[in-house]
Amino acid sequence: MKNPQLNEHGELQHLLSVEGLPRDTLLHILDTADSFIGITDREVKKVPLLRGKSVFNLFFENSTRTRTTFEIAAKRLSADVINLNINTSSTTKGETLLDTVDNLSAMHADMFIVRHASSGAPYLIAQHVASHLHVINAGDGRHAHPTQGLLDIYTIRHYKRDLSALSVAVVGDVLHSRVARSLIHALTTLGVPDVRVIGPKTLLPAGVEKLGVKVFHDMNHGLAGCDVVVMLRLQNERMNGSLLPSAQEFFKSYGLTPEKLALAKPDAIVMHPGPMNRGVEIDSAVADGPHSVILPQVTFGIAVRMAVMSILAGN
Repeated sequence: MKNPQLNEHGELQHLLSVEGLPRDTLLHILDTADSFIGITDREVKKVPLLRGKSVFNLFFENSTRTRTTFEIAAKRLSADVINLNINTSSTTKGETLLDTVDNLSAMHADMFIVRHASSGAPYLIAQHVASHLHVINAGDGRHAHPTQGLLDIYTIRHYKRDLSALSVAVVGDVLHSRVARSLIHALTTLGVPDVRVIGPKTLLPAGVEKLGVKVFHDMNHGLAGCDVVVMLRLQNERMNGSLLPSAQEFFKSYGLTPEKLALAKPDAIVMHPGPMNRGVEIDSAVADGPHSVILPQVTFGIAVRMAVMSILAGN
């Protein structure tokens, strides 16, 4: 079955999910991102790779980091960026998603960055648009968030270099996290041998071990000897019914404190895709401490998104 993300030459046409992408494609994105890191230090923070191209940000869900870093990335590539205000767009008047896309395509769009509450929405758009257009999934429902997964694996590779001997723990609300799914697929595709998920049974997907991860319900056992600890936000907006006694009880059992972090390796790094709930999934002493690489993650996200857009525009 043809991968909907690849064109007839096997090149990246859309970025919809990390799942199913070849290892070489992932490495190409990460290596390309390396070349963009230094642009931040230049006096003129721009390259002309997307000059004359129009990038439309279609965010049907709220976002701060993702939307902003996509906009910065596109502008650093010299693209024209159009941010659609969904709250005042025609979709609120009954226009369908695909009609909206058709109208924007008629305005000579070249690339759509799509965030949507419904899983599969970016796939629907990618199947619908003309072959010269590119679609990037900026998060769809509980399904995927590929550029976040890529910037997370980029961060891990930046600090740890060799992925082939790492232990990585993903902690918290894995059930509702599209970030966790994308990161786990990236980790396993790139050969990380020990990927762990840690959380209460109510916040782990049924059959999650089929993704190639080890399952832990206890932080003490799950964090032992880890090189990387990725904390996830409790996504209360996606929860149906009460899956936890309280946020305080969650923090007591699964919140990352200095004492729990001490179970990991001395040079372990701590990550969080944001936004953080301090005192719920992570203690401020850890979030702001020497092991934290949470802010560099955001910075690396610009380079990774520049890499994805430049690769798509070149195919």
